[in-house]
Amino acid sequence: MVEHLATSHSWSFERACEDELIIVVQGKWAEYQVSFTWMHDIEALHLACAFDLKAPERSNAEIEHLIPIINAQTWVGHFEFCPPDKLVLLRHTLVLTGGVQASDRQCEVLFSAALDACERYHQAFQFVAWADAGAREALEAAMFETAGEA
Repeated sequence: MVEHLATSHSWSFERACEDELIIVVQGKWAEYQVSFTWMHDIEALHLACAFDLKAPERSNAEIEHLIPIINAQTWVGHFEFCPPDKLVLLRHTLVLTGGVQASDRQCEVLFSAALDACERYHQAFQFVAWADAGAREALEAAMFETAGEA
C-alpha cells in the first residue's frame, strides 16, 4: 500500500528490506526522508519522517528544549533530535494487531500528517540552530501567521 502511495505521487522510493520502504519527498523547507517499517513483534506500522538540520553543536541544548514544547502541541506522533546525525525525526506508530491491515487512506493520512508537522515546525528548528533564538521565541516566530496583504 505504501509503495502504491509513492508510485501514485511519483515520489522517489526504495526498499531497505522486505518490511521497510523509504520515500524521499521535497517539501517547502527541506527534503524529507519518510520511512515506513512493518514491526512484526508488535504488529504495527512505524513511520519516521526525517530532515537534516545540520545545526551547530552549540545549539543542541536549545533544540532539546524546543522538542518537548513542540511535542506538547503535536496531536499525532512526536519529534526527536539525533545530534550525532544532525537529524530531526517525527515518529508515529499505527498499531494493527490481530491481522488488521492499514488502508490506503490511513497510510495517506499518516504520511500527510507527518509532512505537515515537519513543515510547520521546520522554521522553529532553523531559528534555534542559526539565529541563536531561544526555544519559545523560535516557536512563536515560526507560528506567526500574517493576515491580509500589504
